[in-house]
Amino acid sequence: MKKVAVIQDLSSFGKCSLTAAIPVLSVMGVQACPLPTAILSAQTGFPSFFYEDFTSKMHFFEEEWSKLNATFDGIYTGFVTGQEQINNIFRFIDKFKRDETVVLVDPVMGDVGEAYKLFTNELLERMKDLVKSADVITPNVTECCLLTGLSYEKLHSYSNEKDFLKALEEVGNTLQLETNAKVVLTGVTPPPKDSGYQFVGNMYLDGSKTFYSEMPYNGKSYSGTGDLFASIMMGSMMRGDDLEKSIELAEQFLTVAIQDTYLEGVPEVEGVNFEKYLKLLI
Repeated sequence: MKKVAVIQDLSSFGKCSLTAAIPVLSVMGVQACPLPTAILSAQTGFPSFFYEDFTSKMHFFEEEWSKLNATFDGIYTGFVTGQEQINNIFRFIDKFKRDETVVLVDPVMGDVGEAYKLFTNELLERMKDLVKSADVITPNVTECCLLTGLSYEKLHSYSNEKDFLKALEEVGNTLQLETNAKVVLTGVTPPPKDSGYQFVGNMYLDGSKTFYSEMPYNGKSYSGTGDLFASIMMGSMMRGDDLEKSIELAEQFLTVAIQDTYLEGVPEVEGVNFEKYLKLLI
């Protein structure tokens, strides 16, 4: 069985990070080996939460795993608390990455045009270094703008879908050239189509081609959907699946989970009802 080191936080509520990654990877036939970056009673979108930073404890996992002669087929990073944790991740990659190890970096820093509470300029500069060590990166549009310096407001000033997607493709190609990684831009919300319907899409760029796919959008921004998406990408790579097909699989999975969540009236901060649909990933 393939093993993936999953380096991100454990939030008890919010259905994100490790509580999203572990079940997705598991059902896709991959052993998830979690290395927590932080422990939270609830993800940071909740009005109140307990938070314990694990920066000073990460090296204990490295030391113990080294004693086990552990090897990993994949290394998958998500939420980090600051630049020191990224330094720890670089050390982890140096120690455990083999030629065949796939590195996926989800540069978690913000969403819908806003940076998260723990974001700093120092974190951004170190994240720019980390994405260059990845084989695949999965930023949302906000994170792509942060990594490239593109104005989120300028991008969303385009009133025409075609112009918006062209501008996004240009910045996506810039990020691909800077990192030499396969880039999957998530949570793309172009202007509504002529029919008035709104869609949310994902754009894949690998330096030779661009692939764009989309699904209906209900205007909600649910916790953990980006983590679920990135986890499906990692699980797919471990299975040797085509990434373009994997994007479509992730969209099918999220479409039914989001619809279920919407009909139940679950608050966005609590995440989506994905558990009953994990069978779609087998």
